[in-house]
Amino acid sequence: MNKIILEVKDLHKIYDNRAHAVKGISFSVFEGEIFGLIGPNGAGKTTTLRMIAGLLKPTKGIILLEGMNVLSDQEKIKSLIGYLPEEAEVYPRLTGMEHIRFYAKLYGQDNIDEMVDYAVRISGLGEKLREKAGAYSKGMKRRLLLAIALMRKPRLAILDEPTSGLDVYASVKVRKLIKEYVKETGSAVILSSHNMLEVEYLCNRVAFIHNGKIITTGSPHELVEKYGVENLEEAFVKALEEQKQ
Repeated sequence: MNKIILEVKDLHKIYDNRAHAVKGISFSVFEGEIFGLIGPNGAGKTTTLRMIAGLLKPTKGIILLEGMNVLSDQEKIKSLIGYLPEEAEVYPRLTGMEHIRFYAKLYGQDNIDEMVDYAVRISGLGEKLREKAGAYSKGMKRRLLLAIALMRKPRLAILDEPTSGLDVYASVKVRKLIKEYVKETGSAVILSSHNMLEVEYLCNRVAFIHNGKIITTGSPHELVEKYGVENLEEAFVKALEEQKQ
């Protein structure tokens, strides 16, 4: 079995308005694995991803990245995490290349040129990197932002709706980028997506989350078999319906 990259134990998040967004979830993500966290709007997916990224403090629970506590060891682990939020945007007046160089310097590592070269290659944008990002299509912006999130070759990439709002062609490019990244680096990815075709294609394992709790976990094939349906989308619907009974 591959090494555990991420371990989440009894994670809770209660906001100031007393909304209990995440209710004691636990799961692990392994080296070389793409793990999908799937659920309806308001299920607690983005809250969970933000806590894993160290952007939100859990109310209770432990998050370990390669054995280090995400909350107390932030300085040690910040270079091990790459995070792409759903709402991420570009600076319209900067070129793609200026974005890459800016973030490479911001990360403050010694291998700036290496990071820049890697981001240029995996973005696949070529000469378009010389143009201002404000003129990019949504798909091009997403590929640029994903390349920036991955340029340090983080051990864990956290991707919130990586293809949200993209057309089929752009979505395929982004999915290919994610798959190739994991294959090349052996790192792990945890992602959230509403696109079940995407999840079925990308993910080694999937957790269905509903009302702040994980209701089942397994490979797409295992979940389809478990619920006796034709595809992951139908398995997801059936799993939620059973929760409401």
